[in-house]
Amino acid sequence: MTRSLLAGACASAAILLAMAGASAQTQTPATQQTPSDQGATVQGSGSDDAAAPDDDSQAPIPFEGGQLTITQPEQDGEKVLSYDGKELASNYDVFFDRIVKIGDVNVALVDVGDGGNQCGPAKVIVWKPKDGEIQTTTVEQDECGAPPAAVSDAAIYFVPYLLPGDSKPALQWSPTTGLTTSGELTYAPEPGTDWKDVDPSKYDNIIDAFHNEAVYQAAEALLGKDMPDVATSLLVGGGTEKTASGAFYASGCVPHDCGGNDGFMAVDPVKHKVYFARRGDNPEPDAWPDVKSWPADIKKALDEAQGSGN
Repeated sequence: MTRSLLAGACASAAILLAMAGASAQTQTPATQQTPSDQGATVQGSGSDDAAAPDDDSQAPIPFEGGQLTITQPEQDGEKVLSYDGKELASNYDVFFDRIVKIGDVNVALVDVGDGGNQCGPAKVIVWKPKDGEIQTTTVEQDECGAPPAAVSDAAIYFVPYLLPGDSKPALQWSPTTGLTTSGELTYAPEPGTDWKDVDPSKYDNIIDAFHNEAVYQAAEALLGKDMPDVATSLLVGGGTEKTASGAFYASGCVPHDCGGNDGFMAVDPVKHKVYFARRGDNPEPDAWPDVKSWPADIKKALDEAQGSGN
């Protein structure tokens, strides 16, 4: 059974995050919903719950004696998050998430991002210390936004997206300690899975094949330290296709760099082989193993996917 920390309840995530050096595998960012997909809901403490409209207009949100607002000063320009007229953040996508209570402090969570293909937003944390000014902290672990927030009574936890070969810190935030590291999470395949367990019909993205321990080990032997970069080049992609011999494959690209950084992966569960290619600035793609050793049908799939015509 495929495991995902991101799929757990908030309380479960909090417990896992407290464990330094834990191993985890997560869904890829491509499988996560963006705020616009979710129809953002604004949840306040007590009975002050409100739902944001389905269009881009969002009503002001009462917060700590003032109002949080999202406006778009210029048509097709950036949206601006403000508190009583003071700008807090801006970008092309700005959506209220919810208001939660951490200890005795009300905290507003707002998603702020570039928008675009397969990239989630950063999370802007807004709070007001007692007798203090409005404060913000932005959680953005990489160029593709922040992981979803898991909320407990004492802190907000952020479980990172992990790609094959990745290790990243798990973060937590509270009004008293700020943003700190809870521990290091490392991608791990499902123990005990073998070639016979490979089932491409269940994969939303071919990266899901790395959850299989046999596939992961074969990929690690080929790619070594290049595995995270190759996996990233497959992020923007869909389902898989099959060759006549029964191998399955898919192509993809790096978010916001399709055409500039494209990847290809094929898996032959019968012959226990994996194949990778990545095209960047060079005319010919890098390949693992050398493309001259690839079976003809998989080489043909690569040529068609990346338009090399070779």
